[in-house]
Amino acid sequence: MRNQRRPSRHGVIDLEPYLEMASSYHSATGEKVLDYLQEIQEGRLIQSYGCLLALDEATSKVIAYSSNALEMLTSDASHIGITGTHVCSLFAEPGASELEKALGTAKVSLLNLIMLQTKTSNKAFYAFLHSTTSCVLIDFEPVVPEEFPTMASTYTDIQPLSLALKASSKLKSLHGGSIKELCNIVAQQLLELTGYDRVMVNMFHEDGRGDIIAEATSPGLEPYLGMHYPSTDIPEASRFLFMMNRVRMVCDSHAKLVQIVADGKTPFDINLCSSLLRAPHSCHLQYMKNMKTTASLTMAVIITENKDDEADCEVGLKELTKKNQDKKRLWGLIICHNETPRYAPFSLRCACEFLVQMFAVLVHKELNSEKHRHEKRTLKVLSTLSGVLLREASSPGSIINGNPNIMSLVKCDGAAILHGDKVWRRHVTPTKVEIRMIVNWLLDIHRDSGVMSTDSLYDAGYPRALVLDHHAVICGLAAAIVNSNYIVLWFRSHNTATPTATWGGAKHGPSEEDKIEGMGPRSSFKPLLFIEVEKMTKSLPWKDYEMEGIQSLWLVLKETQSILGTKEEEKPRISSFTLAGPESPLLDNKLG
Repeated sequence: MRNQRRPSRHGVIDLEPYLEMASSYHSATGEKVLDYLQEIQEGRLIQSYGCLLALDEATSKVIAYSSNALEMLTSDASHIGITGTHVCSLFAEPGASELEKALGTAKVSLLNLIMLQTKTSNKAFYAFLHSTTSCVLIDFEPVVPEEFPTMASTYTDIQPLSLALKASSKLKSLHGGSIKELCNIVAQQLLELTGYDRVMVNMFHEDGRGDIIAEATSPGLEPYLGMHYPSTDIPEASRFLFMMNRVRMVCDSHAKLVQIVADGKTPFDINLCSSLLRAPHSCHLQYMKNMKTTASLTMAVIITENKDDEADCEVGLKELTKKNQDKKRLWGLIICHNETPRYAPFSLRCACEFLVQMFAVLVHKELNSEKHRHEKRTLKVLSTLSGVLLREASSPGSIINGNPNIMSLVKCDGAAILHGDKVWRRHVTPTKVEIRMIVNWLLDIHRDSGVMSTDSLYDAGYPRALVLDHHAVICGLAAAIVNSNYIVLWFRSHNTATPTATWGGAKHGPSEEDKIEGMGPRSSFKPLLFIEVEKMTKSLPWKDYEMEGIQSLWLVLKETQSILGTKEEEKPRISSFTLAGPESPLLDNKLG
């Protein structure tokens, strides 16, 4: 992690608050995140429905402002400028005193919403305060924007929250409901709540790809339900920003953007990363144009994973928004699209954020329930297999041919056991000869590992991965190495349910890496079936709790061998290997 500031052509960029967050990514992605943040700051642009002021942290005087701030806040576009003006002098009481009090606190973001009225025109604004390492930013959003007067007056301050509470009650009524059912309901409720043309639930996979698993639309729109999108459509840098700002609105992708004006003496660039008004990246604007979308409202679904792994759906808003959680993960995005310009008032955005946070809690609860159900089944299966092993320890085939068997531990397409010169197979597996070749390859590289897995033998470097996939449709592997003569294997095909996937658009394949320089969005969003090496050489990933079940069986097998007098002590370790090149050895071996 870097401690120094990154230079730019404008001066010094204050990125320190984001370096620690970026360091949670692997180094290559962290660099991309920082490069993207630098691009945002060098753009110095905001959306036109509001205005922005940057203040000196010590004096609260204006050091930079958006070019529309004069007209919005002073009703005098011909004014020479407001640089050096104390921000509170622009507003009437009691708002001016509230603003001054907020600016005097240690962390202004804790009081980041203040209602203000300008002195000259009595225009009402929401003021959102953001503290950076070098200055204070204030986003000013008119309570009734001139471009969207009807949309702003459609909702009262209380009405959206009341509707969101009703919608959340419908979600909570799905006690024990599946994640898909939750997604369908939240999409429909948000369509009714926001009035946008389309609402999609985009769930992310571990490799960054997204699936549209639920959708609600106005009549006549082409559906995107079931579409798959590569990770490049929402780069890591964008996901990073969604972890900071959970709700992102673009009112009009065709509107002219507004420039930030400074007097040239400011020794740093204005950090717009936390600004609600921050202009979309030019690549994203082109993306919206290609998608025939003019307005969007995007909400992050962030799963909070606590140490005690508990999620109570009856918690209140205060508990939902607390910040002292152990780990946060971007599960996906809920995306609202509209073909014409559309503005979501602040009260509506708050209601949507509340509903999506409740949805995230319920999703997390269902994920935990799925894990606990699996753990319960695993314990039952292990108990049965342990009894079988003690009765028939000299014949390992008994744990693959019986019911339950080793395939009952995890979701897989086939399994095999190699014990001495014998091989037992069940369902979809490679040939016995190929199984011995896989085992020899594993022992050459992972002899000291007890339990391991990969969703792609091709990526892991198995030399015959493509041949194996062609003949046996096998590309995922999990293994438990009891000793060099006793190995248990589980196999997965590239996709047990759907051999091909419908990808949205033809420009990018699903496995392309994120690019910062020369980024360009796909030109088409029509369905396209991809059948290619990158798709066909990956299986579903092995879940952590599945690998824990395999490790438990490994321990049982080791103990059984110990009872029989086979003593080959090995410390239990889990290895997950994923690497490049069919001929290359493994370069990364993660042990747990």
